[in-house]
Amino acid sequence: MNILIADDEQQMVKILSAYLKDEGFNILEARDGQEALEIFETTKIELAILDWMMPKIDGIEACKYIKENSQTKVLILTAKSQNDDELHALHGGADEYIKKPFDPRILILRVKKLLNMSEEIKVKDILIKESEKKAYKQKEPIQLTKIEYELLLIFIKNRGVILSRDKLIDLVWGLDYEGDHRTVDTHIRRLRTKIGDDLIKTYRGIGYCLEVQEN
Repeated sequence: MNILIADDEQQMVKILSAYLKDEGFNILEARDGQEALEIFETTKIELAILDWMMPKIDGIEACKYIKENSQTKVLILTAKSQNDDELHALHGGADEYIKKPFDPRILILRVKKLLNMSEEIKVKDILIKESEKKAYKQKEPIQLTKIEYELLLIFIKNRGVILSRDKLIDLVWGLDYEGDHRTVDTHIRRLRTKIGDDLIKTYRGIGYCLEVQEN
């Protein structure tokens, strides 16, 4: 899933991006409202996290445009503290409103609620229970390593999206990983033997994608 974060405080963007990437989301970043709308116009966004006080176009105006032109969820961040400001944000179309400073873990919970994400995710005969960090196939536990579990979770949360080796390494192994990129192929091959060969497709020279025919 694609989440857009727009805030002129780069440290805030960096922190939120790190937390959300750990949850398996694909993050797009903008430094002001104008850049946020440019990204919105060219990329399918499931959720936009917008700071209220941004240069060029503020978060409320960006929110109004996004809500008028899509079903994208919008969460407004602000340092404002008056109740009238919260009402103004919600009347502007925002689905959620969080006052700064806040605990990023709270934001993660709000994000998951907005996206209707439960702790259980099911794709075909595969079930992931995030609270247990376990996966099941036809109700039987799958014996996955930590890396295999995280790979499966990333693929399921980004189903339908082609993920490159570099992207998978960033999300699973971390930005500091300096090993051989072919380790991705090895882990995916092992994962396929446990969940079935038909779920994760290979796009040669591009990456991998978990594809499920929607009913």
